[in-house]
Amino acid sequence: MDFEKENSAGYLVNHMARLFAKELQRHIVPLGIVVGQFPILLELWVKDGVSQKDLLAKIDVEQATLANTLNRMERDGLIKRTKNPADARAQLIWLTDKSSALRDNAYDSAQTVNAEALQVLSVSEQAQFMDYMRRVIANMRSG
Repeated sequence: MDFEKENSAGYLVNHMARLFAKELQRHIVPLGIVVGQFPILLELWVKDGVSQKDLLAKIDVEQATLANTLNRMERDGLIKRTKNPADARAQLIWLTDKSSALRDNAYDSAQTVNAEALQVLSVSEQAQFMDYMRRVIANMRSG
C-alpha cells in the first residue's frame, strides 16, 4: 500500500497547524509572547488560578513541555505561581497584570489569522470545518 501524504488527515492537519502557528507567531511576537505560550494564556484568560495538572488536561501537551514553558513564562513575567491551599504539593498558576493586558490584542491576532486562513471557505463551509475538527478532536481524546 502506498502512502500519499496529500490524502493523509494527520499529515494535512499537522501541516496546516504549522502554517497557522507560523502566521500567529508573526502577529504575537510584538506582544512579547510566542506560539507555545498561547494555549496556556488562552486557558488562563478563561479561568485564572489553575493547577498545572488542570492545564495539562486542557491543552494536551507533555508534562515536561508544559513545565518548561511555564518556567519561561514566569521568568518573562507572564505568570506567577502560588501554593495551592487545597494541596501543599501543587501550585496554582496565575496571570500577571502584564499577561492580562495582552488578552485583547492576542485575541485580535488570533482572529485575524483565522479569518485570513479560512477566507477560502464560505461561511457554511467554515462552520462545517470547525465542527469536523471538534468531532475528530473529541474522538481522539476519548480513545
